[in-house]
Amino acid sequence: MSAGWLNALSDLEVRGIPAVLVTVAATDGSAPREAGTKMVVTATESFATIGGGTLEFRAIEIARQMLAGRQGPVLRKFPLGPALGQCCGGHVTLLFEPQRPDLFTVALFGAGHVGKAVVQVLSALPCRIRWFDPRPDAFPDHVPPGVEVEVTNAPEREVAGLPDDAWLLIMTHSHAVDLGITAKALQEDRFAYIGLIGSATKRARFEKRCRELGLSDAQLAKLVCPIGIDGVNGKHPGEIAIAAAAQILRLRESRRQVLRVVDDSAA
Repeated sequence: MSAGWLNALSDLEVRGIPAVLVTVAATDGSAPREAGTKMVVTATESFATIGGGTLEFRAIEIARQMLAGRQGPVLRKFPLGPALGQCCGGHVTLLFEPQRPDLFTVALFGAGHVGKAVVQVLSALPCRIRWFDPRPDAFPDHVPPGVEVEVTNAPEREVAGLPDDAWLLIMTHSHAVDLGITAKALQEDRFAYIGLIGSATKRARFEKRCRELGLSDAQLAKLVCPIGIDGVNGKHPGEIAIAAAAQILRLRESRRQVLRVVDDSAA
């Protein structure tokens, strides 16, 4: 628990990892730490300390229970002596504040010129980028925060490990590799977006091959190719990257609006 709570919270936000910020809101009598002391708890780790002992153990337990649900901030008061058996004997009030980063995952397959441009554009957005390519020397020496470089000789196998509702951009150095990733992603049928770089002709070829692999018309309808918003037809890597990012943002906002309508109806 050596990392400071503020640095830990910032790092977790960049990585898209939910956490609970635990703050000593008030003390009455003898207590292990003063008001304002903070710690951060995730599902598997904790950072900084509110004094250790049974109080901290119980705080971590409560925080992880909150992470498993959708509870909002809550204040809890703990009598240290009777309830927790700590020798301090005072009372401590803890504030539990769930921190759920509104990040989305982009899986980018390909570290060519367009892939590099895509990373530069998307890294400025609230997203986590997993960047795949079999060529370690294709990646730049330094990547922005929130970007995970993953060297793999079988990119299509990485599809199974992606989270549900991930946004996929497929633009490798090989049509055969593109096809393997595309077919696997469409078969899994659980992603928010499957974008394949290329022309309408490439799409037609891929649809033919995917049908031969047993994919249905409904599955193929979820493929986005060509990628990018309408009206931006430039071939420069930066133009393609901006057009693709704009398309993802527009589609993501449409999905969020639909979810809000569903939530309102349920309420």
